[in-house]
Amino acid sequence: MIAPAEVLGSVAILGGVATVFGAAISVVNARFKVWEDPRVDAVRDLLPGADCGACGRAGCRAFAEAVIGGLATPAECTVMGPEDRSDVAEYLGVAAGSAHQQVARLLCAGGRDVAPYKAVYHGIESCAAAAAVSGGGKACPWGCLGFADCAVSCDFDAIEMSPFGLPVVDVDLCTACGDCVDACPLDLFVLMPVDHHLVVQCKNLLSGDAAEAVCSVACNACGRCASDAVEGLIEMIDGLAVVDYDRIESENPNALERCPTGAIVWIEGQQFPELLAGVGSEVS
Repeated sequence: MIAPAEVLGSVAILGGVATVFGAAISVVNARFKVWEDPRVDAVRDLLPGADCGACGRAGCRAFAEAVIGGLATPAECTVMGPEDRSDVAEYLGVAAGSAHQQVARLLCAGGRDVAPYKAVYHGIESCAAAAAVSGGGKACPWGCLGFADCAVSCDFDAIEMSPFGLPVVDVDLCTACGDCVDACPLDLFVLMPVDHHLVVQCKNLLSGDAAEAVCSVACNACGRCASDAVEGLIEMIDGLAVVDYDRIESENPNALERCPTGAIVWIEGQQFPELLAGVGSEVS
């Protein structure tokens, strides 16, 4: 039988050990505690909470820290509206700043009406899955497969599929978060400044009749756009027209006039407004 004195002694020893460790933990916590600006939580609460990464930071909290630290301006959050940006700026006593609006652009105009199929794909309704099975069946191996991985990935409902299987981006809803860029297995989405209106809607690397055989609106590498545009505006690289946006000198360059397929276009507002006709969407 254990004597009461032994029990009390054990309790005393354990209590002493706990006291010593507790004190040590308190000292370490006080010594190594990282101070955090209380404004971080306040600014975080003023932000949309989307954690989309469109600002280039790992979520809204990281963006709040960057704004407080002077490394970013409220305007760099593309999800917030002007009033919300002003609220953040007023709370911190800083300028709201300005940011160049970007939008996701699809580099393909080859919907089902103009781009034929060489095979019928049966399987998971996903571009990634279809691309893994002989390219998804489309005659153009660079063309949009139309299974809406981009639309599914968009948390802002900024992408809607047209009747011809092409994603249409709503410029007003797009935050340029880049999720559609990551979701597309064929790398057909890019983020572009919204005022970059001249777009080559094709990534086809074929030329001439071979290109047009797989898509009637494909770039056929004729080079007329490069010839007609101001010097240096368009360069033909691997059979595709590549635009140098720093050299655009007019509101509608001559580069469009002789394109035989319409692969290069001047976009105002939505990219494919005519494709949404009849599906209940309002486009600008």
